[in-house]
Amino acid sequence: MKSAKSKAPARVAFVGAGPGDPGLLTLRAVELLAAADAVVIDQVAREAFLTGLIGEDVEIVDAGHGETGQALTTASRAKLVVRAAKNAGGEGDHLVVRLMDGDPATFNGLAEEALACHKAGVPFEIVPGVSAVGAVPAYAGVPLTTSSSRAVHVVPARETKVDWSRSVDKDVTVVVLGAPDTLAPALANLLDAGRDPQTPVALTAQGTTIQQSTRTTTLGEVEALLKRGGVPFPTLAVVGSSVDLREQLSWWETKPLYGWNILVPRTKDQAGSMTKRLGSYGASSDIVPTISVEPPRTPQQMERAVKGLVTGRYEWIGFTSQNAVRAVREKFVEYGLDVRAFAGLKIAAVGGVTADALRDWGLEPDLVPSGEQSARGLLEDWPDFDELVDPINRVFLPRADIATDTLVAGLQEIGWEVDDVTAYRTVRAAPPAPEVREAIKTGKFDAVCFTSSSTVRNLVGIAGKPHASTVVACIGPATAKTAEEHGLRVDVLAAEASAEALVDALADFGRGLMLEASEAGEPVRRPSEKKKAGSRRKAKA
Repeated sequence: MKSAKSKAPARVAFVGAGPGDPGLLTLRAVELLAAADAVVIDQVAREAFLTGLIGEDVEIVDAGHGETGQALTTASRAKLVVRAAKNAGGEGDHLVVRLMDGDPATFNGLAEEALACHKAGVPFEIVPGVSAVGAVPAYAGVPLTTSSSRAVHVVPARETKVDWSRSVDKDVTVVVLGAPDTLAPALANLLDAGRDPQTPVALTAQGTTIQQSTRTTTLGEVEALLKRGGVPFPTLAVVGSSVDLREQLSWWETKPLYGWNILVPRTKDQAGSMTKRLGSYGASSDIVPTISVEPPRTPQQMERAVKGLVTGRYEWIGFTSQNAVRAVREKFVEYGLDVRAFAGLKIAAVGGVTADALRDWGLEPDLVPSGEQSARGLLEDWPDFDELVDPINRVFLPRADIATDTLVAGLQEIGWEVDDVTAYRTVRAAPPAPEVREAIKTGKFDAVCFTSSSTVRNLVGIAGKPHASTVVACIGPATAKTAEEHGLRVDVLAAEASAEALVDALADFGRGLMLEASEAGEPVRRPSEKKKAGSRRKAKA
């Protein structure tokens, strides 16, 4: 009897996650994460970092913290990686991504972990990443070298055997990486070695993320600042004359919505493009779904329409939302159909987001509004029915149960017959968690972005009215009118009916606040901070 073959271990890819901003991942890193069977995470790149980068069934193994929350030793991490490779192994090609903060080869224990894989017969590869050493100062607006600072010394704060005398010259920029409790003694050692106490120091915490914060001080005062606390991990210190350039070169922390926390009342599927754009302006987002999408109560109408689509009943199909695309796509899967069934059919999409949903399905819309991205804008570009040109005069509109009659009536006016079919129902979502409701009512959100009248009504219904200090941004006049009817002050109105235009308009509003503060010679305060300042003034009065 032959003995069973031992299971081959999975391949391990040591991948640099960069210092915190997922946008700094390399193309190879993104490719490997998408193919991973398991991911071993580090201290900075945690579970949230992986959102949208890995599959739903991928195992996540924590190498950043032990079971009791303590940091693991390098040897413990090495054993964990080998064990993960053996557990994920088997027939075929299996992959474990060891996601390492910053660049794997820089102060990360790569050598020990890779040697452990080598000894255990685990195949591996190494994918360099963007190092915090250069990226974090760059995001803080602090270049490491200038015409007067030509050398850079990089020191891990936890390292005790350092000859600090090599870093005392004024033309040397010193970069020290570590937790606040290890930075303080390290910088004290640099001061004791003879570096000028007036040398500028920049302390950047959570660098390259939208939580980044930078404080500037001097070498003589930095130890006291760190010992007072309030500086989070991870932190990087830059010591040198180039820190003085931060006032002119700061670009990340001066974004128009930097540090803002924005309430986005949409489903996660719908909010992706909006949250990404908000992030590009420096804001974080909290998604609170206000509706739940459910199948129609009577599916027969939708089933007949899809069969009619296949048999040539329609000249056009008009999609007015991502949900409509999803509903038809699900029916296609149910019936074993694919995009070939759309051959000869003209496809309309109400806007760019809906058009992108079609493209994800492999379909290119024939008609997208050239102006306003709405039912009205779609009607303006929709061609009249011409019996000499159009062999069929019927349009299939898969829509929500609460859709307005604007599009149907408009198409009928220009000669088309319309099958207005309920493809899905929208019902009010369950209320968010108590702490979210409290944050909405007490002004902890800096702004809220409303993308439809229904999001206004439903948010107020399930969570209450946003606080008066919260900036209210609306996608169009109809949404703004609904907001005002609910007692809200509308501060921002998008130039056109799209999520991107709404975020851009909010960013312009943020720029205006920054300009007002600059002209008044005051620090820039977020709307939620202004509320707190106002409360303190009232308390003193």
